[in-house]
Amino acid sequence: MTAGDSNFSDIPAEEETVIEETTFKDYPETRRQRPWWTIMLMGMALGVGITMGGMRLLGNRPQSQPKVANQSTQPLAPAMTVTLALVEFTKVARNLNVTGTVAASELTPVLPQSNGLQIKQILVKQGDSVKENQVMAVLDDSLLQDQIRQAKAEVESQQAEVASREADLSSKQAALESSKANLISNQATVEHRQADLAQAKAKLKEAERNYQRNLKLSNQGAISKQLFETAQTNFETAKEAVRIAQANIRSAQANVNSAQAGVSSAQAGVSSAKARVNSAKAGVRSVTARVQQLKTQLGQTVVRAPVSGIVAEKLARVGDITGVPPQTQVGTVVGGSQKLFSIIRQGNLELQAKVPTVQLSQIKIGAPAQITTDANNQVKLRGKVTEIEPVVNQQRREATVKIDLPPTDLLKPGMFARAAIVTDTSMAVAIPQKAVLPQPDGSAIVFTINEEKIASSTKVETGEILKDGKIEIKSGLQPGKSVVVNGAGYLKDGDKVRVAKP
Repeated sequence: MTAGDSNFSDIPAEEETVIEETTFKDYPETRRQRPWWTIMLMGMALGVGITMGGMRLLGNRPQSQPKVANQSTQPLAPAMTVTLALVEFTKVARNLNVTGTVAASELTPVLPQSNGLQIKQILVKQGDSVKENQVMAVLDDSLLQDQIRQAKAEVESQQAEVASREADLSSKQAALESSKANLISNQATVEHRQADLAQAKAKLKEAERNYQRNLKLSNQGAISKQLFETAQTNFETAKEAVRIAQANIRSAQANVNSAQAGVSSAQAGVSSAKARVNSAKAGVRSVTARVQQLKTQLGQTVVRAPVSGIVAEKLARVGDITGVPPQTQVGTVVGGSQKLFSIIRQGNLELQAKVPTVQLSQIKIGAPAQITTDANNQVKLRGKVTEIEPVVNQQRREATVKIDLPPTDLLKPGMFARAAIVTDTSMAVAIPQKAVLPQPDGSAIVFTINEEKIASSTKVETGEILKDGKIEIKSGLQPGKSVVVNGAGYLKDGDKVRVAKP
């Protein structure tokens, strides 16, 4: 097109412009008769006519061919519809990225309550979830059953011995009572004999007085010889009565002494019988206690879970003897008993991360952490720092930081995982992550829209990936501007867009 075509640049593309075509007849004659400037004007008109004719020819082409328009003269049509998002301030968490191993936060050993018994049955496997008091294994109880039967028979024998000794005790107690009664009787006889002795002594004294009086009278010849002899006989008889009474007392006292000895012997027999009874009863109690102990051990042949959680280790095998670990498990003995299982209490896990000592000061107890693992892209857990071990590895100059993990089936003890520990929170500029377009050279751009709805790219420096699908912008954008979100990946600089209403 010639320079004269610039006059049509203001004509809208949608309107059809019609320009009358000028024809020149008798062209040679006119050229000879008209001035030069007239010929110049006619030439210009002819050029315009040729141009419009060409445009008409292009307009008559088939509809399948696009119309060719001059970009410098035609207004831009919207390339596509996009959505915008406002650049704004938000809180950004500064993270320290660490790596570590998933481990059980509390590993509870399961021990047999009875040693020396063979494992008969195992009811759980590694990784199973168990409840407190759930049966995990069963031990062979046949030996205990035999011991219980023998102990019960011994109890019955001891009880029979007790009955026999109690009967003997009763007999000894009856003999003691008889001896006591005999003693009382003999003591009463002694008292009676003592009364007889007193009476005999009184009679002796009276007979002695009569004798002395009669003797005096007889010497004086005042009484007859016969009367004197009678007094003398009475005196001798009284003395004999006293002697007999004294002999009777000695005999009765001897009987009392014998009865007392019998009582003492009977008491000793009773005491001995009581001791034998008590011994027999103690034997019964001992054997009964043994029966109870065996019954308790019988109940302990069922190995139950001490806590609820997940089975982390299964060390027991059918046929093993409790308390006698295989050579490959010599390190599984706890408190003299073989460890059969290990349970992760309540399924609680922790990430034991290794952190260089120079970075320990950035970490605080209770700091949140984002947990991920290369083994499973679905793992995006929120944890919390619970402990920083005080001992530092001298070779690596690292300390172990323990991060508590929420209950999950996606992580297992021994797995490798990563943690982004929040060390600080500050205000920063952020936009939706979808608005950022990574470039082949490693940089990133976003598209902004001016007042004429024309897109232009802006290079930005990104920072932390934030929640709610946003990303930190360190440089390249100012708060208050708008960036293209949906449709940004299809734009190029200079594209005109249509903005969707929010």
